[in-house]
Amino acid sequence: MLGLSVPELQSSMMDGALSARELCEQYLERIERWDRNGPCLNAVIERNSEALELAGKLDQERANKGPRGPLHGIPILLKDNIDTGDGMMTTAGSLALENHYARQDAFLVARLRRAGALILGKTNLSEWANFRSNRSVSGWSSRGGQTRNPYDPARNPCGSSSGSAVAVAAEFCSAAIGTETDGSIVCPASVNGIVGFKPSLGLVSRSGVIPVAHSQDTAGPMTRSVRDAAILMNAIAGHDPNDPASEPAGAIDYTQYLSSDALHGRRVGVLRQYFGVHPKVDEVMESALRTIAAQGAVLVDPVALETREEIHEHELEVLLYEFKTDLNEYLAKAKTPSGIRSLADLIAYNQSNAESVMPFFGQELLLQAQAKGPLSEPAYVQALETSKRLAGELGIDAAMREQNLDGLVAPSNAPAWLIDPVHGDRRSGGSSTPAAVAGYPNVTVPAGFVHGLPVGISFMAGRFQDAEILGFAYAFEQAAQARRSPKLN
Repeated sequence: MLGLSVPELQSSMMDGALSARELCEQYLERIERWDRNGPCLNAVIERNSEALELAGKLDQERANKGPRGPLHGIPILLKDNIDTGDGMMTTAGSLALENHYARQDAFLVARLRRAGALILGKTNLSEWANFRSNRSVSGWSSRGGQTRNPYDPARNPCGSSSGSAVAVAAEFCSAAIGTETDGSIVCPASVNGIVGFKPSLGLVSRSGVIPVAHSQDTAGPMTRSVRDAAILMNAIAGHDPNDPASEPAGAIDYTQYLSSDALHGRRVGVLRQYFGVHPKVDEVMESALRTIAAQGAVLVDPVALETREEIHEHELEVLLYEFKTDLNEYLAKAKTPSGIRSLADLIAYNQSNAESVMPFFGQELLLQAQAKGPLSEPAYVQALETSKRLAGELGIDAAMREQNLDGLVAPSNAPAWLIDPVHGDRRSGGSSTPAAVAGYPNVTVPAGFVHGLPVGISFMAGRFQDAEILGFAYAFEQAAQARRSPKLN
């Protein structure tokens, strides 16, 4: 029952075979059994103490008025950098923000609640969304500890939306929300065998989300199916007048683009530059390409992003500048009980509490960010313009225009690596950067397994082609049927 899709769960509740309270109880029991005990996956950092009461109210509302929509009574977990104006903390996984309770829901959370979703709790993450150290251990935070991959608890869940991905894969919730600056939805979704969708910048409000960098940050769905991701997008996408990047475009029903024929006749470019990281991953990708072709797509192979190698240096410069400015703004407004009001305060806290906050790796990225000046500095302005142009106009846009493409595909990541607090993460050949820097959509879908570990395939396209690539991903998913749930023991 717990692994059913959102429409299947909704159907059971409509038929009276299941209530929101019963579903909530079952998820909480599973969290207790497998997240707190057993393999101790450590995906859920905090459970909502009001969840059962809220579920009962949603059941009563269904009985009196009918459901609000497809998410009515559906339990959702949120990454712990997303504000909730309730009894749950928002800490970005850091002990520095322990006992910080946001004054109101993030815009996307308010939309979820209006849609009838039940906020079940918060998920662990790579502390500060994996923007603290070059030697970080993804999935680790000082508040939440180490999240583990459900397919092999000795392996890393990738970051920074690690807890959200693991919770969905291990069936601790119906769906979850993650956030991404570069790879933080796509990588954990891929290595945990689920669907992860990073929308175009501006479709989902950033208001009430602890930031890394405003020019790339976005929240997005993490689910067990593409249809569930589309349903969540219908709920969380919307114009927010308090977010300068928010698009005022009219509402789109993303589920209307989900068709088994969505790939038929479409030209799909193969980004061979991201192959070659692991021979077994390449075998999975070749099989995936045959599946895509069998659905009637025209594969254009290879397609190159000529600017791929140039993007990273400029991207890091942008992230360092924006992290300082954006985090300072968030902390100044948050008025956390710890008295941390700025990045400088955070650095000082970490230094004073190094044993608990920095037992494995340091905070060199925070120090580099603190050394940056305001966003008016020419170095930032040039880095932002250059990175956007390299990733978008001269990268994805150029490749798609020159080859008359409808979309691009690439391996999402290599399989999960071993958790290693001594050396930190092993970089895994991810393909997320061009879409992340450009602010374009990227969706990863389970494609197969390598030595029992899941790997995903990513579909990318130009800005606001979100609905189209969800359609491509759905067509592939329906044909491939590659996802298998982890066997917990």
